Amino acid sequence: MTKRKTLRSAVAAVIEREGRPPVEAIRSAAFRQFAERGYPVVTVRDIMKACGLTQGALYNHFRSKDELLHDIITSTQAELERICQQAVAEAGDDPSAKLAAFVRAYVMRHCRLRVEALVANREISWLDTSRVADIRRSRRAIRDVLVGVLVQGVEKGVFDPPKVDGHEDLKAIAMALLDQCTHVSMWYGPGGRLAEEQMAALYAEMALRTVGAKRPAG
Repeated sequence: MTKRKTLRSAVAAVIEREGRPPVEAIRSAAFRQFAERGYPVVTVRDIMKACGLTQGALYNHFRSKDELLHDIITSTQAELERICQQAVAEAGDDPSAKLAAFVRAYVMRHCRLRVEALVANREISWLDTSRVADIRRSRRAIRDVLVGVLVQGVEKGVFDPPKVDGHEDLKAIAMALLDQCTHVSMWYGPGGRLAEEQMAALYAEMALRTVGAKRPAG
């Protein structure tokens, strides 16, 4: 047996021993490879070599590299949507608490899963229109959850957001907040002065100040 085959067998044995299905090993390797080198450069062979499996193992789960990219972005996007919805649902009736919970959940995920966030936001442009549609739907759903919180806060007199020519645009404010929170994944790294939880709390406080929250979140 060659050294390469021995290595693949050893990695495959570790994957099996850890209880991690090959498809999860493929997804993890794809995230790392796409983040480090970029989608156009990475080949199927590169991904399979990184996780110690054969190319045939990939085609047992994905028909192409495009399908693999779509799968990993869709899966991480769907989980982000679920987390954001859950955070707001569990925050109670106070709009300030809902906004803080949403932002904390969103930022925590982008701090913890920086590689996944980087790939999802940078490499999505390589997918064709049909593959991008469901990802954009999920992103709109997340935005709409946030807009709903802002609308509720304004209606209850809890938020006093910035206005332009006497009018407020809550969708634009929501997009600005999301953009700010998303890009934490571009620069945040563990080991800094602020831990993930502290960073999430900081962003939540900034969001509350941005919308002119009149009382602190509960």
